[in-house]
Formats: sequence, structure tokens, C-alpha cells
Amino acid sequence: MTQFTVSLATQPATAGWGEKALVSFTENGATIHLPESGDGLLAIQQAARKLDGLSIPEVVLTGEWQFEHQWVFALSFTRPRNPSKITFCDNADKDRIQKCYEAMLFTRKLVNDTPEELSPENLANRAAEWIKSLSPQTVSYSMITGEELVEAGWIGIYNVGRGSERPPVLLELDYNPTGDANAPVTTALVGKGITFDSGGYSIKSSEGMLDMKCDMGGAATVTGALGLAILQGLNTRVKLFLCCAENLISGHAYKLGDVLTYKNGVTVEVVNTDAEGRLVLADGLMAASETNASLIVDAATLTGAATVALGNDYHAVFSMDERARESMLECAKAESERFWALPLEQWHKDRCPSAFADTANSRPQKGGGGGGASNAAGFLARFVNPEGKGWIHLDLAAAYHSKGSPEMPVGASAVGIRSIARLLKQQG
Repeated sequence: MTQFTVSLATQPATAGWGEKALVSFTENGATIHLPESGDGLLAIQQAARKLDGLSIPEVVLTGEWQFEHQWVFALSFTRPRNPSKITFCDNADKDRIQKCYEAMLFTRKLVNDTPEELSPENLANRAAEWIKSLSPQTVSYSMITGEELVEAGWIGIYNVGRGSERPPVLLELDYNPTGDANAPVTTALVGKGITFDSGGYSIKSSEGMLDMKCDMGGAATVTGALGLAILQGLNTRVKLFLCCAENLISGHAYKLGDVLTYKNGVTVEVVNTDAEGRLVLADGLMAASETNASLIVDAATLTGAATVALGNDYHAVFSMDERARESMLECAKAESERFWALPLEQWHKDRCPSAFADTANSRPQKGGGGGGASNAAGFLARFVNPEGKGWIHLDLAAAYHSKGSPEMPVGASAVGIRSIARLLKQQG
């Protein structure tokens, strides 16, 4: 079979292809025509979507492709169902792009799989097994499941997940390439792993529930990032905590008006069972804090408010530690991924008041009211050190596209894995 090649050109297409044509074709391939100004990345993404629509089994990138050109082509060309194969350029970037692509494919598949396929235990197992396969001698992990969570004091994950027949799970994974059991943990990663979110008794609409298989996008993203960093030679100790549960309705589900008492003594009134992500992350943040890691990064598809603010184009960054926040933004800039800082102050901790507990898990109004993303971050700030030193919260507004666009396919994006991987390596 003749290979279908794709190359780049700085010259415009001939007139027969139309004015400002992005793509022209030959018998055996296509040429993407870059604009005269700019970096050409947007044009490559739009051309990749057009080529993907042709359902070509395999494309071979030929000619002069920079790393970022190949990466955005892969992001846009790789559809969720029966994706075509990409053969990258045989140049100095080949090993790097292959590693990034492997991590991207893992992350996307995890998010795009159906809720039936991806139970909380399945999510935890698949994440752990993939990371361990990358470095078998340096990875160990354990899981706390179902009623064991109560005994261990992880009541947020337990209560959110107890309405499902499939038990909730806290995964703790230890990547320790030093061989020293007493080596310090440089970074602790925490991921929201809600494998399906019905909203609980604060039930979502059918339309709002349709894409809720993506509500474990935070868990997938931090797992993909750790895997990528390992592939890139990460040589410091990192711990990964995934907070996995299904948020369903049953006679055993948690209810509005319940008050949860967390391991650190904080009491939380449940005013919205659809604000469940922060309830499970609270456990993960406390577990991460117990490691004494110098940096804690949590990631979650947490609020609609972040999407309202940033669309599906940027991830929101929250931190009360200016140095940590700037490190995250600098890593994102270096990796050409879009992250944007949103406000978080000490007083955001008190933006969800309760007459029955130290705080509520939201405000009792649609979407949590104004400033919902910052208020959610303020809630989480109660479960790290009081000053928030060394803590970064990521609200992943760009993790999933419910509809395709001229630049991106429908489904998971895996955007963020490169930036977080860089941050992990930088901590060493």
C-alpha cells in the first residue's frame, strides 16, 4: 500500500485549490500550507481536522516538521474512535514526540472509555499498572477500597461513592527511582477520579450527564503526566493519589444536609451532591500532605465556572503560593500549553458558609454562584497547610470537548500532561 504523506509548505497553494487553501493534495499525500505570519500551529490543527475527516488509515509526516508542529498535528488528528496511525518524522525530535504521544494516547483513552468500562477500581488499576509497566522496579502501590476507607478516615471519597454498587477507591502510588525508602517526596499529585457523575440527589439533566464519563479527567491527566515524566527520565520520588468514585443515586447514597467530619477535624455540610469533586479531593490533599512533599499539585474537572471563565481553551491555575503558581505557568509556557491564573485568597475559604458546619461544600444556588471556581479552590485550601505553601490547584477546563471544533476532535484532549511532567522534572 502506498504511504499517504503529509508535508508542510510556506508557499500558498496553487489557485485551483481556492484562495488561502489550507491543504492541497497530490496522488500520494497532502501538503499543509502555512500562513505567511505567525507560528502556523492553528493552521496545522485545522488542516489535521480536515485530513482526519478523510479516514486515512495512516499518515507519514515528511519534510521539515518542528516538534510543536508534529505535536499539534497529533492532538488534532487523533480522533477517539478508530484513530489513524501517525508515523512521525525521522529527525532529532522523534524520540521526544513518541513519548509524548504515548502518554497522550493513554490519557485520552482513559477519559474516553465508557462509564461501564471504567469503574473506580478499574480506573485505579489501569493507572497503577500503566505507571508500573514504565518502571517496574521503582513503582509500588496500594489501594484502600469501600468500607476500608471509613476505617482509614477517608470519608469524602467514601461518602461520594457509597451510592454505587461499585466501591470507591483511594489509590496511593509511589514512584521512587532512588532506591532509598527514606528518600524525600519532591511532589505529590492528586487527581479527581469520578468515573461517572450523575450529580447524586442534586441530579444533572440528561444533557448535563452525557459527558460525565470525563469527570475523572484530573486523575487521567496527572497519571499521564507522571508517566510522561518517567519516560523522560524523572529521577526524583513522586507520589500519586487518585480519588476514585461513582457519584450515583441509591438508598445508600449521601444526601443534602449531611455533615461530613474529615480526618483533620473540618466539618462540611453537603448543600449540593453535585459538588462532589472537592469532597473527594479533600481526602487526597490530606493524604498528599502526610508525605511532606515540597510541592502538591491537584487536578480536576472541578467547576463549570472555570469553563465559563476560560472556555475549553485554558486550564485554570489557583495557588496562594506565588512562586509555585509562577512555576506552573512558566512550565506551561515552555510546553506551549494554555494555563491561566485565576484568583485565590485566604478569604475564599469562607465563601461557602454553613450554619451547621465549618463550611458547606458549595453555595446553595445554581453553579455555586459567582466566583464558583475560586470558591471551590478556597474549600480545598482547608485541606493543605494553612498558608497554602507549595500547593497548586488545577481546574481542567480544557480537558474535554463535548463537541468537536475546527481545531480539536470531540472527547479528551490530554492537554496539560506536558506542563505537569515538566514541573515534576523541574522539582528535582
